[in-house]
Amino acid sequence: MRSHLLNDTTAEQYRSSVTEGIERVAAKLAATDRPFTGVTVDALAPAIDAIDLDKPLHDTAAVLDELEDVYLRDAIYFHHPRYLAHLNCPVVIPAVVGEAILSAVNSSLDTWDQSAGGTLIERKLIDWTTDRIGLGENADGVFTSGGTQSNLQALLLAREEAKTDSLAKLRIFASEVSHFSVKKSAKLLGLGQDAVVSIPVDHDKRMQTVALAHELERCKKAGLVPMAVVATGGTTDFGSIDPLPEIAELCEQFNTWMHVDAAYGCGLLASVKYRGRIDGIERADSVTVDYHKSFFQPVSSSAVLVRDASTLRHATYHAEYLNPRRMVTERIPNQVDKSLQTTRRFDALKLWVTLRVMGADGIGQLFDEVCDLAVEGWKLLAADPRFDVVVQPSLSTLVFRYIPAAVTDPAEIDRANLYARKALFASGDAVVAGTKVSARHYLKFTLLNPETTADDIAAVLDLIAGHAEQYLGESLDRAS
Repeated sequence: MRSHLLNDTTAEQYRSSVTEGIERVAAKLAATDRPFTGVTVDALAPAIDAIDLDKPLHDTAAVLDELEDVYLRDAIYFHHPRYLAHLNCPVVIPAVVGEAILSAVNSSLDTWDQSAGGTLIERKLIDWTTDRIGLGENADGVFTSGGTQSNLQALLLAREEAKTDSLAKLRIFASEVSHFSVKKSAKLLGLGQDAVVSIPVDHDKRMQTVALAHELERCKKAGLVPMAVVATGGTTDFGSIDPLPEIAELCEQFNTWMHVDAAYGCGLLASVKYRGRIDGIERADSVTVDYHKSFFQPVSSSAVLVRDASTLRHATYHAEYLNPRRMVTERIPNQVDKSLQTTRRFDALKLWVTLRVMGADGIGQLFDEVCDLAVEGWKLLAADPRFDVVVQPSLSTLVFRYIPAAVTDPAEIDRANLYARKALFASGDAVVAGTKVSARHYLKFTLLNPETTADDIAAVLDLIAGHAEQYLGESLDRAS
């Protein structure tokens, strides 16, 4: 079995095996004509259940053949222009090259003696990002597994900086459309169920700063501690960007930690046209960025950034076998000193290779294209009497609802939209997401593929309307 270990004696086997796998994927990408086959759980589960993992095939080609049947054939392909559902982007080739390298070398980014140059590359990218944000010379950060972990770490730092003996007094303020990880983080951090104060949003789904000011004042008067305000730089459902400068003013006034969850909107940091939409982010105490959303990187690639590097000490623990305290005085850079994780992939390499090949403007131009596409999509929806569109896009998300001319019952319209999404997914012709707005069911396009066109959007809208009309026709037949 040593023949399967990657080392100097198996380099040629490594080359041929990986090449064979790459050729399979490349062929699949080239032949994919829709984002999904429509396979059901009931159809696919028996094939996977039938595989006996205790009886290996002993042959890479045979395993790849099997993988075609249980994964590659029915995978959901984000690169297809009619995948319009979640915050999943097609990836750029330089990042995939970086992924191949980091997987094979398998550096662990917790300590210098497990990564060497990897540590310095990650630190350079952190500095590059904090400079793009404008956090100042004392800024720092660390790569994470994703936005949920980044938000958790940011709120951990905010909790410790709040300096209170009673966790029950701490309050976090976030908009009613902020990411669920804010509430999840509050629970993990040992705060009470009432710790997260939900702030209403305006017509454009942006946090109402008047309401935020009122809640901050009420918090102070009640003897509570405003631990943090979480402003969102691109909400998951609407792509809305909270009024960051006004929120920063309130955080300064109430001496409250300002965190900006820019997991989605971080693409604006590289934008050639729309960087101004995220102005005010430079005043944050901490920022979440997900390069695997709007920088076109493979999952996972995320980071949490802080204005004051010293606040990262709240995540620091020293172990004699790993990062003893003496290493600090010896100026040995260990990233585990800043991270909630110990063993950690060299995910920063993907972004490094991307920047060295494409440059920041290259990434930004791709993100600008999907933001422009969202405007085109919004115009199509606004002009189409079959649909109600919620807000004009700030990034690349469109939330809308099919509205039949002859049906007025909101519950029946809900069911028609739910059916249309399910039927579209089952057909494999396109994939769209869904959400709720004012307790009603809506559909959602998350546009992160520059290859998607306005014609694709129009075609998918026609498919949605067709499925919804089919449901309503069958519903009327059943009723009669």
